Amino acid sequence: MLDRAAEIPGHGLRLLDRSERETWLSWSDVRLRAGRVCGSLRRLGIKPGERVALIYPTGPEFFDAFFGILLAGAVPVPLYPPVRLGRLTEYHERTARMLQAVDARLVLSDRWVGRILGRTIALARPALGCRNLDELEDSTLGPVDITTDDLALVQFSSGTTVDPKPVALSHRALLAQTLTLNSFWPETETQNHTGVSWLPLYHDMGLIGCVLPALERPATLTLIPPEVFVARPAVWLQTISRYRATISPAPNFAYGLCVDKISDEDLEGVDLGSWRVALNGAEPVAPRVLRAFLKRFGTYGFAAEALTPVYGLSEAALAVTFSDLDRVFTTTRFDRHDLAADGTAKETPDGIELVSVGRPLPGFDIRIVDDNRKEISSSRVGRIHVRGPSLMEGYLGCPKATFQVLRDDWLDTGDLGFQYENELYLTGRAKDLLILRGRNHAPSEVEQAVDTVEGVRTGCAVAVSHLEEGTDGEVLLVFVEARGNTSGDSYHSIGISCSQAILAATGLYAERVVVLEPGTLPRTSSGKLRRQETLRLHQCGELEPSKPVTPLRVAGAMAQSAVAYAQLNWNNRGRKS
Repeated sequence: MLDRAAEIPGHGLRLLDRSERETWLSWSDVRLRAGRVCGSLRRLGIKPGERVALIYPTGPEFFDAFFGILLAGAVPVPLYPPVRLGRLTEYHERTARMLQAVDARLVLSDRWVGRILGRTIALARPALGCRNLDELEDSTLGPVDITTDDLALVQFSSGTTVDPKPVALSHRALLAQTLTLNSFWPETETQNHTGVSWLPLYHDMGLIGCVLPALERPATLTLIPPEVFVARPAVWLQTISRYRATISPAPNFAYGLCVDKISDEDLEGVDLGSWRVALNGAEPVAPRVLRAFLKRFGTYGFAAEALTPVYGLSEAALAVTFSDLDRVFTTTRFDRHDLAADGTAKETPDGIELVSVGRPLPGFDIRIVDDNRKEISSSRVGRIHVRGPSLMEGYLGCPKATFQVLRDDWLDTGDLGFQYENELYLTGRAKDLLILRGRNHAPSEVEQAVDTVEGVRTGCAVAVSHLEEGTDGEVLLVFVEARGNTSGDSYHSIGISCSQAILAATGLYAERVVVLEPGTLPRTSSGKLRRQETLRLHQCGELEPSKPVTPLRVAGAMAQSAVAYAQLNWNNRGRKS
């Protein structure tokens, strides 16, 4: 794809920095720069099939390294950079486990990130250490031949918590997913799509869902650093307007953040009429958020038909189902009692409202099964199995874990849901299911109920059920983060309001609502909240907010990293002597 795109002028990557200054890379530039890295990696001794980890913020060097690794026949493993310096100990341990899980031979990073990674590298001990591109020697060695069956990418499942699960994807799988996505976009009069994304490049929606389709088409993609979007959500919509982008995806929380954080002044001159496809996936899609986004931004040209709920997962490379692109999203109300009691989906006017995530993409199939993998009625809640052309080869180096989820070409997604009128509805993750008084409840239903409570950060709630001493069964425990401008004295009233909102919306009684400081809830590398980890940390008395990032803390992190590098180098010299 890269060679073909490089021959077609006029398209490429537009990268914005924190000050929204542009760096333009045509696909030809990307190919040229990647070719240099390819030669350098081969000179260093990187062999086809070996894994090379990338730890970069959004920027040109990520693409130099990513495509250079691919041209060398090696396998890129994008990992998230240490953006939360207040949780560095956890970061070093988790990232080291990931490096060990893929047997990474080399870690590539930029100079700043590399100065933080000493402890990670000391724990993981990749054979060639950690280097930045400037440290690699030039070489004229060219690309190696690869086949579609060769491994192309390893990405970690967004559900990864304690034991990293490296999802191994072949070139065939990536190409199948990319071609499927590009066949789905509506044609414009000029047949010229442009995209905007702030999604992290180590996440499948950002890399496979945005970069690869733009490369294959080829088209132009504008990238915003994720931290810029989180700090200033208006930048996302302003950038879509400025470059007349037609496609831009995001998780549900991002749409809610825009509603809460973007002011009228931020929208001066903004026109969202070009935005044809606003994909919403990667986490439960809330009907309230969809409607609020339409109400808030419809007056700025945003079309209701653009909002497109979707479903996918890392193990399928990305997308599995899409809602129709030419109609307004679909929601249906189902009887809450029947869903909780026996998993039967019955439509009722006053039931729980769920969003359809559409139908399978071309080439994909879905079936709903029970815990014994036996297919059940489509209108019953069960485990979602998928089959399609972009499924993973398996979890790299984990045959037992692979066999548990991938058999006879069917992938057990670990998600629960049902089909109704030939469309898929999600009810949650099997491992996160709330079991209260013998009935099953989706945690997302409880979490969304507190989103409207004054003082609660949107999308920052976790609901878990657990056995508590002195009770007859599992009880409901809810954790919420307060807004940054909320005083500690208000936490008690926030907790009471959350309990009332949960009872009104779901009929469930929360045994306890724990109100936390902003930034306390643990998340996966892709930003998803980690429910069971939240409960574990709470029970251990370790559920605390991330320590503030100060110049002194940054200097301390770099000093500790330098010591770790020095100790590692000393030990290596000792072994050689």
